[in-house]
Amino acid sequence: MKRAAIWMMTLLVPLVSVGAEPEVARPLSVAATVAFTEGPTVAEDGTVFFTDLYNNRIMQLSTDGVLSTFRQPSHRANGLIFDSEWRLLACEGGDGGSVLPRVTRTDMDTGVIEVLADGYNGKQLHQPNDLTFDGRGRIYFTDRPGANITPEQTGVHGVYRIDPDGSIERILTEPEVIRPNGIVISPDDSTLYVIETDQGAQGPRLIRAYDLSRAGTVSNMRVFHDFFPGRSGDGMTIDSEGNLYVAAGLNQLRGTSETLATVAGIHIFAPSGELLEHIPIPEDTITNAAFGGPDLRTLYVTAGKTLFSFRTDITGTRR
Repeated sequence: MKRAAIWMMTLLVPLVSVGAEPEVARPLSVAATVAFTEGPTVAEDGTVFFTDLYNNRIMQLSTDGVLSTFRQPSHRANGLIFDSEWRLLACEGGDGGSVLPRVTRTDMDTGVIEVLADGYNGKQLHQPNDLTFDGRGRIYFTDRPGANITPEQTGVHGVYRIDPDGSIERILTEPEVIRPNGIVISPDDSTLYVIETDQGAQGPRLIRAYDLSRAGTVSNMRVFHDFFPGRSGDGMTIDSEGNLYVAAGLNQLRGTSETLATVAGIHIFAPSGELLEHIPIPEDTITNAAFGGPDLRTLYVTAGKTLFSFRTDITGTRR
């Protein structure tokens, strides 16, 4: 392990609240820099895990600031989360060969990796992206389409639920969702949120909200927030009061139909959909967020080559 590529910096970032001028600066710290960061999650001992997509690895940042590689190759791991038993869940894109796109679970004591899902109804998954869990131990993950969908993968993408007995159910698919990305469940298990990230000229760039039943099925879709024509959200997390923390927006155009209407940063939404705060992040492309720290009031944010962190006013959740 080494301390290379770790540097700490404090930026004064204005809080932007609806209907008010910025009043207080929130300290934003750079916790680590690598290549292209995604999927932060925090272990029981406070170690931050996140993915480095460009270098096909999962990184870990210890509580004393030591950055090291946890796994390489990661099989194009993207979204990560620790489950209720502190096992590491990962959405993996596969290696284009023997390792299929899949969702895995790693026992952190033994290192044993278990494949939870790599297909549905005889078809391969395409590009598992992000995941969350509910209070009953069920896992929910998104599988999004890509540019090179094979006949074996056609019709597979959507939102899935993995039950504790290992059975898999698809709960949403096209045309209900087009390009699902970030996913999270409210603390009371009543609402499922899914981000759509279609970059097409008229594609959906929004957050969908659904009523989530005790059986793990969804109904009553409504648009929670529409980012169009700007860049949509990517990943998100949720605090103990049900407020969403969404990584969204761009600082610079990137050659798509997306505009700069959504300013890059963490967008904090109340359960009602009201925008409470916007914390600017000075780097593209902002991808995801997760709570950590001994009091679950440190938010870790992945953006471009950087892992940022800042303190929050409300206790978070691990979802």
